[in-house]
Amino acid sequence: MKKLTKAFYHRPTLEVSKDLLGKFLVHQIGVDRYVGKIVEVEAYIGEIDKACHAYNNKVTNRTKVLYDPPGTAYVYLIYGMYYCFNVVTEEAGKAAAVLIRAVEPIEGLEKMVENRYKKKINEITKKQLINLTNGPGKLCMAMNITKNNNGMDLFNDELYIIEDKETSSFDTMTTTRINIDYAEEAIDFPWRFYIKDSSYVSKK
Repeated sequence: MKKLTKAFYHRPTLEVSKDLLGKFLVHQIGVDRYVGKIVEVEAYIGEIDKACHAYNNKVTNRTKVLYDPPGTAYVYLIYGMYYCFNVVTEEAGKAAAVLIRAVEPIEGLEKMVENRYKKKINEITKKQLINLTNGPGKLCMAMNITKNNNGMDLFNDELYIIEDKETSSFDTMTTTRINIDYAEEAIDFPWRFYIKDSSYVSKK
């Protein structure tokens, strides 16, 4: 397995979004290693997208990371308690990113369960296992992704995305995005993509 390169992220956001499906998000903290297969994503493009934090090229302390070089982590807080992990795309100076909405847990499962539920893996239900990482806030909690990762480039040995040696085949579904009722016409943008048969997608 090899890390995705800057060239991978330095492309149109919608292309990167689709191509991230099936890749593996890795977070290594000391002896704890978390790996999740990306099964659901959403694209955000500030220039035209009222759902994006940087709509109309807005720059704030929070959104300035969106203008960083492609392959930068954009991590922000929602509802004052949950983090969301995004990957900055396209060229530096253009605010665009892909939100990782859901992953399938691959490695570090016991620690993920402990992080999310404060329980041992044999103490949770099958439903809780499916719900472990099937949402942006859930996966960040399970994989211990926090504001400390904001602005980090994804080419280091702590937080990065890799591709498998063998490309797996799957059907990709395209829909509108979730929980952006405020975004006017952007509500209807078909910018959410997920692996059709995955049990870990947040909403089908």
